[in-house]
Formats: sequence, structure tokens, C-alpha cells
Amino acid sequence: MNKELWRQLIHASGVFIVVLSYFMAPQILIILCVAILVFVEIVFRLDHYYQVPFFSTIFRVAKRKHDERGFIYFFIGIILTLYFFQFNMAIANAAILILLFGDSASTLIGKRFGKIKLPFQSHKTLEGSLAFLVVGFLVSLTQLPVIPALGGALAGAVTEAYSPIDDNVPIPLVSALFMSIILYFML
Repeated sequence: MNKELWRQLIHASGVFIVVLSYFMAPQILIILCVAILVFVEIVFRLDHYYQVPFFSTIFRVAKRKHDERGFIYFFIGIILTLYFFQFNMAIANAAILILLFGDSASTLIGKRFGKIKLPFQSHKTLEGSLAFLVVGFLVSLTQLPVIPALGGALAGAVTEAYSPIDDNVPIPLVSALFMSIILYFML
């Protein structure tokens, strides 16, 4: 299995956060995510000097040469989403699922099948963005009605395609914001 597929499987494994949200208060989940982030950062630093059982293998298999810190942005995006949208965990969970699965789908499909470049983005493809939209919509439907799920997935896809910063932070925040606005106007 290639490196990018392993990386995206690890990315998608963050689904445990959504599962735990049914059993834990958002504040506890935030603390857990911060603890995991600190733990992974410590192990990551140790890995530069020592062979850390299990984790060194994962780092070797999944780490991109040009992106050693993606996991930090990944957890920051999730932590901020849980913090700001804990008033409606369905929205927070949908936004996290959009990040986990939509972003992974866009990378895998875009790299494998992407031919049509997006306007103003030479390294992003229409095929990847459509994969994000479809997968993000489907996973967010597990949490929300059709219209907010579609709005959140669309906002996430546009954010993934055009974010000037690491997309792991703004994708769930922008998706959750759009879903919140849509739900507000639906009530």
C-alpha cells in the first residue's frame, strides 16, 4: 500500500473522536485531543533520536517529506471545532467527519484520477474537490439533515481547495459555521 493511502487511513481514523462524543462531554473530548496532540508531539521528537516501537514505523510509513507537522494542524482544527461548536455536537461531529473523510477522499481521488486543474490552483483538481463534496456530504448526513449537510460539505470542499493555510484547521471550522448558519435559518 502506498504512503499516501496509509496517511489518509490514519487521517480517517480520527473517527474515534466522533464516536467518543456520544459518551463524553465536549470539554473532556477537548482535553483528550490536547493530550493526544502532546503525546504525539513528544513521540515525534523522540523518533528523531530513537526507534520508538510502533510509532516510528507509523511515522516512516505515513510521513510526507515536506509536511512533518500536519498532525498538529489536524488536532488544532478538531479542538477548535469542538470548542466553538460544542453547543450543537451534531454540527461539530459533521464538521469533523467532513474533515476526516472528505479531505482524505479529495487527496486520494485527486492524486489518482485528477486531470482537470481548478482555477487559480495548479495543485488541486476538480475530481478531488468533487470527491470531497460527495464523501463529505454522505458522512455529514449521519449527523444532520440534507440541506445543512450539503452546505457544510460544499463549504469544506471550497475551503480545502482554496485555503491559503493548512486546510486541517479551516475545513471543520468553515464547514461548521456554514452548517450552523443554515440550521439557524431553517428553524
